[in-house]
Amino acid sequence: MRIRGTTTGGRLMGPRLAATLVAMVLVVVGCGTAGTGTAAPVVTADGVQRVEVTFAGGAVTGGVRRYAVPLGSTVDLVVASDVAEQVHLHGYDRMTYVTAGATATLRFAADLPGVFDVELEGSGTPLTQLQIA
Repeated sequence: MRIRGTTTGGRLMGPRLAATLVAMVLVVVGCGTAGTGTAAPVVTADGVQRVEVTFAGGAVTGGVRRYAVPLGSTVDLVVASDVAEQVHLHGYDRMTYVTAGATATLRFAADLPGVFDVELEGSGTPLTQLQIA
């Protein structure tokens, strides 16, 4: 495949330009895999940080996102799923089970700082990340 473009000294810069464009696309796509930046959880009337994730049709609705959670807060991680799976919060080593077509809530105290993955344990499917600081 040749990309037509600017020439330098009579040479078409197709291969270099193509490699540069591919690298740029990979960087942009890679940055977009975790959603559009860090999202804020919904804060309930009693101050609980509520993070809601929906898994349907083999993917997380809206993409996998990172949520910024204040250190020391109480968090409700709410997962709705169309498959039965175990939900695992890494780092805290907390788990809950969600049945197909239902919602499960995992409540925990955000007392460890860091970035923690949440996944469907059996399939290893990423659901979200929690950035606790």
